[in-house]
Amino acid sequence: MTTRSFARVLSRAASVALLLFAPVAAARAQGTTSPDAAAAIAVADSALAAITRGDLVAFTDLMIPEAVLFPTNTRDGVSRYVLRTREAQRTAPMPRTVTERGWNAEAKVNGAIAMVWYPYDLYVDGTWSHCGVDVFTMVRQEGRWRISAMTWSAEQPPVCEKHPKGPPPGAKP
Repeated sequence: MTTRSFARVLSRAASVALLLFAPVAAARAQGTTSPDAAAAIAVADSALAAITRGDLVAFTDLMIPEAVLFPTNTRDGVSRYVLRTREAQRTAPMPRTVTERGWNAEAKVNGAIAMVWYPYDLYVDGTWSHCGVDVFTMVRQEGRWRISAMTWSAEQPPVCEKHPKGPPPGAKP
């Protein structure tokens, strides 16, 4: 094989590689996710919407019966978490209005399990409260994603970020 024909083969191989891998790179750059990942993120979206509506029954209906929640709060450098069952969360009083907004959710899926990492900010009665990350662990049950565990951090900037669109409509400065 001559140098010229070897160069042609390499050039063709590079072209084929670009044709094969460019769509993958473009999809990652555009944030495209698989249908399973998109479905897992949709469950996380539904959870935040239910919390914002104050509908803990709808929120916990997204969970398997054995689901657990681990809210984690960090103050003065010390992190503490509590354990809540699905039933305890379902019947917890929610006397205040909460607005929880997530953005830039990322999902990882492997077979019948998924994890959604979801930065969020939270306002209580229209006033800034905190921000952090919600982590949803999910299992596929009867063809749909269900929350098996949820852990979240509750911190203040600069440890976490506020929503990139600013405060929600009607929030107090």
